[in-house]
Amino acid sequence: MAKLSNRLQRLAPSATLAMSQKSSEMKAQGIDVINMSVGEPDFNTPDHIKQEAKIAIDENYSKYSPVPGYPFLRQAIARKLERENHLHYSPDEILVSNGAKQSVCNTVMALVDDGEEVIIPAPYWVSYPQMVLLAGGKPVFVEAGFEQNFKMTAEQLEAAITPKTRMLILCSPSNPTGSVYSKEELKALADVILKHEDLFVLADEIYEHINYIGKHESIAQFPGMKERAIIVNGVSKAYAMTGWRIGYIAAPEWIVKGCNKLQGQYTSGPCSVSQKAAEFAYTSDQQCVEDMRKAFERRRDLIVKLAKDIPGLEVNVPEGAFYLFPKCSSFYGKSDGETTINNSTDFAMYLLEKGHVATVGGDAFGDPECFRMSYATSDENIIEAMKRIKEIVAKLK
Repeated sequence: MAKLSNRLQRLAPSATLAMSQKSSEMKAQGIDVINMSVGEPDFNTPDHIKQEAKIAIDENYSKYSPVPGYPFLRQAIARKLERENHLHYSPDEILVSNGAKQSVCNTVMALVDDGEEVIIPAPYWVSYPQMVLLAGGKPVFVEAGFEQNFKMTAEQLEAAITPKTRMLILCSPSNPTGSVYSKEELKALADVILKHEDLFVLADEIYEHINYIGKHESIAQFPGMKERAIIVNGVSKAYAMTGWRIGYIAAPEWIVKGCNKLQGQYTSGPCSVSQKAAEFAYTSDQQCVEDMRKAFERRRDLIVKLAKDIPGLEVNVPEGAFYLFPKCSSFYGKSDGETTINNSTDFAMYLLEKGHVATVGGDAFGDPECFRMSYATSDENIIEAMKRIKEIVAKLK
């Protein structure tokens, strides 16, 4: 009988992409859907970066690129890490991939063996546990819910570690919650990691520049942690370059070599033109990054204010990224006479079908009490979406 591999059977489809696709299908039918399900800046890539890509095309950057990325881009990333994060990496400790998503997957596939455990604080980005499963590893979830501002404590980390633990995946600023770990919180986690030999942390810092509380802090900054940390970052969120597909890891050279070996077999180097654009993004004026950050901060303030005005929702104040992750469990068991809400997936589907606002249920992120809204959209869309949500949830009794 024809069947897909057992490896594929282990995986669940991406809930965020599924919700975005459903909203697109409704839009195609002429329904006015406001899509707050996808984690993508609504800004266009800044013109000066696009211009550099056009020059690269004219200069015939159209050949295969080196597997780890062009040296000029890896040097630009090394300088960025030095300038912005005070972290010293050589170009040989950097590998450029087809988006930060591949960077995460490369790292998990390169370091995690069958049966080894990977600690993932919940809520988490939907793809982390799926990548661990793909590698044959075992995701170990640590609940860090609404009451603790969605951040795992050092005590929780210590309690979750076993002889089989290989890695911690940490995302700060966080998708889906917008929570940001402070320097003190990261130091406490680092102290735990350093007590355990051969335990690594994958630090997903893709939302680094979308931060509302000041300077970004990296767990790699503490003594001894550079040898234990794999930093993942890229240009997609900070520079509105999601479709250009450029991410990277900065890590010990032996890990970079392992990921290079893997990448060389299944994608090779990333897009040549995108790499030229990314180099310019890192080396040119950074005002565009701050302008977008300010816009996201204004939208954060707007959506928090409007969400707090909806009876039944519990709302925290995200400190980074562009997501709100409100608690919606007070609606479970309620009905509008036609639809009964049993869980967060039901709640998100209700908002889509009755309110025409696309969000994502928290079940997909490992937190069944909440749901995720992306405010990477216009002020007008945010105001209208929250108006629709307020009206539609008022019908649940």
